[in-house]
Amino acid sequence: MGADPVDTVQAQVRRQQRLDALCAATLRALSARREVHARGPHWYAGDKALPSFAPHLHPQAQLHGQLQANAQISQAASLDSLRGAADGLALRLRFSDAQLHRSLRPERAMARRVFDVLEQYRAESLVPAQWPGVRSNMAARFVAWSQAFVTARLQESAQGLLLLTVAQIGRARVTGEPVLNALEDMLEATRFGLVPHIGHALAALRRSRHDQAQYAQHALAIAQVVADLADGASQAAGKTDPAAAEDSEEEDAWLQIWVDFEAGEESGFASALDPRDAQPKAAHNYRIFSTRYDREVRTVDLVRAAQLQELRAQLDLGVRNSGISPARLARRLQTLLALPQIDGWESAQDSGYIDGSRLAQLVAKPDEHRVFRLPHAAPRADVALTMLLDCSGSMKQHMDQLAPLVDLLTRALDMAGVATEVLGYTTNSWNGGRVMRDWRRAGKPPLPGRLNELCHMVFKDSTEPWRRSKSGLAALLKADIFRECVDGEALRWAAQRLRAQDAERRMLVVFSDGSPMDGATVLANGTHYLDGDLQHSARQLEREVDIGLCAVGLGLDLSAYFARSAVLDLQNQTVAQALGEVLGLLARTRRQ
Repeated sequence: MGADPVDTVQAQVRRQQRLDALCAATLRALSARREVHARGPHWYAGDKALPSFAPHLHPQAQLHGQLQANAQISQAASLDSLRGAADGLALRLRFSDAQLHRSLRPERAMARRVFDVLEQYRAESLVPAQWPGVRSNMAARFVAWSQAFVTARLQESAQGLLLLTVAQIGRARVTGEPVLNALEDMLEATRFGLVPHIGHALAALRRSRHDQAQYAQHALAIAQVVADLADGASQAAGKTDPAAAEDSEEEDAWLQIWVDFEAGEESGFASALDPRDAQPKAAHNYRIFSTRYDREVRTVDLVRAAQLQELRAQLDLGVRNSGISPARLARRLQTLLALPQIDGWESAQDSGYIDGSRLAQLVAKPDEHRVFRLPHAAPRADVALTMLLDCSGSMKQHMDQLAPLVDLLTRALDMAGVATEVLGYTTNSWNGGRVMRDWRRAGKPPLPGRLNELCHMVFKDSTEPWRRSKSGLAALLKADIFRECVDGEALRWAAQRLRAQDAERRMLVVFSDGSPMDGATVLANGTHYLDGDLQHSARQLEREVDIGLCAVGLGLDLSAYFARSAVLDLQNQTVAQALGEVLGLLARTRRQ
């Protein structure tokens, strides 16, 4: 029998998360930068994404349709390539002065790319002799990138061949490692033509690699020559305007493998590399056009009592079909979330703290030694936990499977003594509703911010036991409450309610199947406006210590937004399997 596809998917996700964690740990150690961490396929220093630095440092990049279908690229993104990319990035952070490099970068796009890559080679050449594994990893990563470049036939254009040649001979000269034998014949003619123009500067690179400023002068000379030759190749191909040729480079498919970056502000880091981060400033300048029509509502008030009874019967059937015992699940949660709490003392002990009430026994019975006491500790789950559910239209397809899981978790947490709240977020209308109407009447001012009516729903309040709130939970199965979603504001709302609860520890679990989406807001502010706000809100919560934040993706990896996440495939998983994944996520979050 073949492997269960659900188990295979989960195993792949867990393996990738472990690889990311291992690479991040290595990167922190080699670079001596404690704030560096992985978030999905991207690297961050704090809440800022690290720049791309050089194309061979991105084994998971989406390079080209032809590359994505090639099995060799999957191998190139394997462990060796991931380690090599992390090692190269660590050396760049350790040995390169980002501020100095920024101050010397040329203006022309092509020259800037070449200058950036040559600086990466300098950092890689400085790998200490006692790190042979790091050198081997980086060499393997560069070989994989070179093979990917050729497999995609990117060298068939004059510019592509020029860049490949510069990349190969530049790294070989700076690091002292030979050019790949398989590429020697392909590069020979272009290399022969380059030598008269850059030979002197190229020879000086290795001699000056320990002095970044001196090295940069030779790298700048090479970069300007390569940019001139690239312009000449563009004009020869029929692009007579050099400026137009430079701009058109950004649209060429081959350029996707030669990643450019723009340095971020004073920190030396770029904005997030994820395409959803194309407008990172939106997260810090988030605006709301109007809160006039926003509402917070209990779900029992949204559904007729008779319909709630029908939905509750349907939900109860789903819970029974799951075969999960709430009492057994409660014991697992008690073990998982409880911490020892002192709730009294045990007297008449042979050791421990002296019990003043028994000191008289030392006089009356000199042989009596049980005059000590010890604190009695019992496990207690002094936790407040909130489940925040995405109630966008796409979530309707998951609710037949998700609602029983949420109901079981809520009932078991209640039995385990955990204060539990179940919240949801959607909008009152599609496409902006009355807020959109008001914006149009105001003359459509630019960049208005959020343009919709929020509807924040309380399925279960933290002060209510499961038995009193189970009707509200049944509203999860009412299809017409699902519309659009504004995730960042919902996250802040749920966190505010959670902080108001009296508990030693607080946990917030988000269930979602995708990115934030509100059509009116996106059309008026840009595609990534709501994404940026969600990322900013999540990172702000993760930096604070009062709430443990995690997310459950339904058929989607949410690691681009949340540092701790899990992926569920509810269409193919049983409720028991899904609960196991959620409990594992809670365990990881509790330890943070």
